[in-house]
Amino acid sequence: MIKRQNSYIRLALMAGLSGYLVIGSAAPVQAMHIMEGFLPPGWALFWWVVFLPFFGWGLRSLTRITQANPELKLLLALAGAFTFVLSALKIPSVTGSCSHPTGTGLGAVLFGPGVMSVLGAMVLLFQALLLAHGGLTTLGANAVSMAVAGPFAAYGIYHLTLRLTRRQGLAMFLAAALANLLTYLVTSVQLALAFPAESGGVMASLVKFAGIFAVTQIPLAVSEGLLTVLVWNWLRTYNVTDLETLNLIKQETPRYEV
Repeated sequence: MIKRQNSYIRLALMAGLSGYLVIGSAAPVQAMHIMEGFLPPGWALFWWVVFLPFFGWGLRSLTRITQANPELKLLLALAGAFTFVLSALKIPSVTGSCSHPTGTGLGAVLFGPGVMSVLGAMVLLFQALLLAHGGLTTLGANAVSMAVAGPFAAYGIYHLTLRLTRRQGLAMFLAAALANLLTYLVTSVQLALAFPAESGGVMASLVKFAGIFAVTQIPLAVSEGLLTVLVWNWLRTYNVTDLETLNLIKQETPRYEV
């Protein structure tokens, strides 16, 4: 028990230092995700309407988990911190947006996509308010791509891969990496719908946005997948009890490798 608590403290210190470096570093105000005011009002409102039912469902899931297993709150905080730190690391990409890891795959596998709709929205809100990345009017659109589409993809890919291969490390890698790519595919669709090309319409615009994103996002997705596997292996080593509570591993189950 003491060993697990010490491990949490070390990881919390690492996450805190990473967060300080991200927040405290001087950087130009370039929006992450889709920036404030970039989407036309109609589209901004539309994505808010799409997102809110998922957020309500996620709140119920989060409440149920914390009431049934209050000891999982530390792991919930870890999933949220992991998403915050990774998604705050950005590389300039398409005008009005940028490429970055998402960090939602780990939490989606641990707690399900509903919970990640809440944690992801909280991360996006804090980044909009504290880092001037993203925005409040575009929060609905950013949440649909990063807090809804990505986690749903991660959850489905993880369970499908695990069922087909029985390799938990591989399942976690593919869940994180492909959820990252789907997040940016959805962002590309959102931008294409809002700004169709004069020649070729929405499809031509989608090809342009997705093509530009792919240059930076594919290597980022691979890197995120590998990092997520490292964190997963750390949890398997130092936090077996919580993973057993979540029915992700069993005491007698052999350790899966990539």
